[in-house]
Amino acid sequence: MDKNIETASSAMDTVKWIAVVLLVSATIFGNYYFDEEPLLYRVIGVLVVGLLALFVYFKTVQGQALSDLLREARVEVKKVVWPTRQETLQTTLMVVVVVFVMSLALWGFDTFLGFLVSKLLA
Repeated sequence: MDKNIETASSAMDTVKWIAVVLLVSATIFGNYYFDEEPLLYRVIGVLVVGLLALFVYFKTVQGQALSDLLREARVEVKKVVWPTRQETLQTTLMVVVVVFVMSLALWGFDTFLGFLVSKLLA
């Protein structure tokens, strides 16, 4: 009995995917076909048909899985402990200082090596 439900779901999913592909294709074709129309109307048309395609996509099995993934990701992001403003500023300042010191050290090392090579070649 589960196979019948799975087959029906799979067949319906195929129909939904065909609808999504047709909607996206119609959007692309319509945008080129109505090239003479004002840009605002074309943008509105693309948005409306694009949202309709997204709606149909989220009704597929893969769309439901993506929806679940996004919902779970939102829950996980709420669990993150974000740094305070002071911590962010201190960390940024430390990074800037280390980059500056390392750039001076590399500049000095490069200058020293250049000096040695010029003395060896002279």
